[in-house]
Amino acid sequence: MNTSSVAGLVGTPGISAYVASKWGIRGMTKSAAMDLGPDNIRVFSIHPGAIDTPMSPAGDREPKGQIISRWGKPQEVAKMMLFLVTDASFSTGSEFVIDGGFTAR
Repeated sequence: MNTSSVAGLVGTPGISAYVASKWGIRGMTKSAAMDLGPDNIRVFSIHPGAIDTPMSPAGDREPKGQIISRWGKPQEVAKMMLFLVTDASFSTGSEFVIDGGFTAR
């Protein structure tokens, strides 16, 4: 499981090095899935959006551009990760977005 960000799905001004690293995770995930799939090893990435963590901007309490107008919780990301690592998940090379609808626009 690779952790990226919605910054790996859309451009974001002012943080180009960060954005480039997150876009790189997308390619690495897809290539690793192709390399490891024959050994039944699944590889995927998650792309969190505005999650309330110490990395979140302190003064910005209203996430902008989301359909769900609140900060996501770390527990919500953890629950998605837990599902993805179970045998119930028939997925590899996929990208999973948890962003309150930010990228749906």
